[in-house]
Amino acid sequence: MFSGIVEATAKLVALKHDRENIDFTFTCPFVSELKVDQSVSHNGVCLTVVSIEGDTYVVTAMKETLERSNLGLLKVGDEVNVERSMLLNARLDGHIVQGHVDETATCIAVEDADGSYYFTFQYPFNKEMAQLGYMTVDKGSVAVNGVSLTVCNPTEDTFQVAIIPYTWENTNFHDIKVGTKVNLEFDIVGKYISRLMQWK
Repeated sequence: MFSGIVEATAKLVALKHDRENIDFTFTCPFVSELKVDQSVSHNGVCLTVVSIEGDTYVVTAMKETLERSNLGLLKVGDEVNVERSMLLNARLDGHIVQGHVDETATCIAVEDADGSYYFTFQYPFNKEMAQLGYMTVDKGSVAVNGVSLTVCNPTEDTFQVAIIPYTWENTNFHDIKVGTKVNLEFDIVGKYISRLMQWK
């Protein structure tokens, strides 16, 4: 379980295909604090640390994860947002993020807001999935590449988020351009409420 408050970015230093899996080797500021079997969110995807060597660690993504997320598009040198799992005695500064990416979205606009930025994302609309909570609502929460954000100006298949300078500088939002694919995780609370509504 995560909060969507990114701790740092990790740089991909190597990748290796193993049948339908990919082993990713990353380096980040807190490698020395990691342990094998620990869960770490990478662009919003919960992955397990399988080995640690020096200042690098390895995680493995399976076929379904690669198909549902943007991890399969990564190249050596790319940065991902990383967050270790929440501590139960810590404040929930973001929102409840499971690390289970629902789908990808594409950046269709980036606007300068005099120091901050507005990003607009588009995702495939599916009415049945929307009825189950796979959608965005105004002032609701969404995780984009693992970053907990507040939705503004949602439509059937698009939404905007506002990115302040701190987030721009300390996450991989500074690398997102028109055409970039990002990972989305819709709000789990909305999914549960929508599911319950189906039983009425």
